Amino acid sequence: MHISKRSLMAVLLATCLTAPTLAAAEASPKLKAAAQAGVKDRAVLAQQMVDSIYSFAEPGFQEYKTSEYVTGILEKNGFTITRGVAGIPTAWTATWGEGGPMIALGSDIDGLLGLSQVPGNPVITPQLPGAPGHGEGHNSGMPLVVVAALAAKDVMVANNIKGRLMIWPGVAEELLATKAFYVRDGVFKGVDVSIFTHVANELGTSWGPAGNNGMVSVEYTFKGKTSHSAGAPWAGRSALDGVELMNAAWNMKREHLPVTQRSHYIITNGGSQPNIVPGEASVWYYFREQTFESIRNLYETGNTISEAAAKATGTTVTRRVLGYAAPNYGNKPLAEAAYANMQKVGLPKWSADDQAFAKAVQETNGFALKPLTTKLAPLSTPETRGPSMGGGSDDIGDIMWTVPTITIRFPSNIPNTIGHNVTAAIAMATPIAHKGAVNGAQVLAMTIMDIVTTPSLVQSAKDYQQTVQFKDMKYDPVLTAEDTPAIHLNKETMERLRPQMEPLYYDPTKYSSYLEQLGVKYPAPAVLPAAKK
Repeated sequence: MHISKRSLMAVLLATCLTAPTLAAAEASPKLKAAAQAGVKDRAVLAQQMVDSIYSFAEPGFQEYKTSEYVTGILEKNGFTITRGVAGIPTAWTATWGEGGPMIALGSDIDGLLGLSQVPGNPVITPQLPGAPGHGEGHNSGMPLVVVAALAAKDVMVANNIKGRLMIWPGVAEELLATKAFYVRDGVFKGVDVSIFTHVANELGTSWGPAGNNGMVSVEYTFKGKTSHSAGAPWAGRSALDGVELMNAAWNMKREHLPVTQRSHYIITNGGSQPNIVPGEASVWYYFREQTFESIRNLYETGNTISEAAAKATGTTVTRRVLGYAAPNYGNKPLAEAAYANMQKVGLPKWSADDQAFAKAVQETNGFALKPLTTKLAPLSTPETRGPSMGGGSDDIGDIMWTVPTITIRFPSNIPNTIGHNVTAAIAMATPIAHKGAVNGAQVLAMTIMDIVTTPSLVQSAKDYQQTVQFKDMKYDPVLTAEDTPAIHLNKETMERLRPQMEPLYYDPTKYSSYLEQLGVKYPAPAVLPAAKK
């Protein structure tokens, strides 16, 4: 078949404009090898950071020790720290570099209430009963980011490569309570691309709509009139009645909501004692759905029901938005670049002890047996994921709708453990967590090299967001200018527990690992169900 020279040139031009080749979006092998080596040289730092943050075990909005520790390391390495961003005491940014693209690098740092656990012990054993712990593994992500950034910085300095790095923490992610405020207050102004990291039991990334739910977190406070519950109940107006009626009405409404929605609540204040008609009561809701419009509709339905419940009980109701999370949407060019680096790095070289420990955790806790991952999964795309029926949320979505963003998942945990559960904390200060963080850091450092040396990758990422991601949906949170971060959350808990937790902090000047400090043998043997008491 004959193709004219003019036609051939048109095809080539169209190809260049719409589908830049991966080779055009890659740094040189020499630069990537140097970045990868810089990460490996900092494996001990990664281990110390993973173990230290695990030992701090701070829940959302109370990550004071964690933030002080991480920013101290970055400041010593030439980063400029801005503290208290977006009106949040434990939030900060750390910036370095000049010229070139600005790359935001982030990971969450908060733990979860009540999930204290002795690391390396397959048996559920709290270090301090009732204390928080890293039952999702957020202690591993910021070490990954710091190690990768320091390695990339060295290569950039040595080769006179322009570019700017902005490291930031996901504060109170478990409450989904800060990233929308970061966006609203301009923390990401001037950022060109963003890479986030999150712990997993695999190495991977994705592009397109993630299929998870966005959400709004809101607390409703009813106010009534106190009275003697036995002597003159008719003189009172129970705020708790308002809460309970709202909950009953919402539970009836569930039958008539789309199957993709997820909604749940807890009563945060039910009154003081039974013989006083509650004059004030509060209920805290999460409303989750898949689009900005459906999240807003769910929220407005909740507002309507709360007002109806107040009228029916002779009370009044006010509401406060405590947090927001947009649906997640990964950037295709960035995901493809990061995945190419994952193919080069591969999975960690797990030892026999690592695999034995993973099996012990699974056997002890009744989970299906599955070895630590050794094979890279395919790049996750909308086609490979298929349709979603809804699920959890992550407020990285707010940043994904602000600048081109991807999440790199890295293998620092054990397959089949349960998220937001103490079993997900067991491995998070062991060699599995250490190796997974170093593994992910290599991928991140190499991807940073791609971004700062190939302008076409940055432009392709921006073009994809504008022409594909924004084609059918735009960022539309329910957050308003009047809403403020809920920095009061977990304050009383940590004021009570912190003095008991401080003696448990890891001391890397005395011990080579947190397990050594705690006297935990690795790998600990499984406690089989028949042997349990």
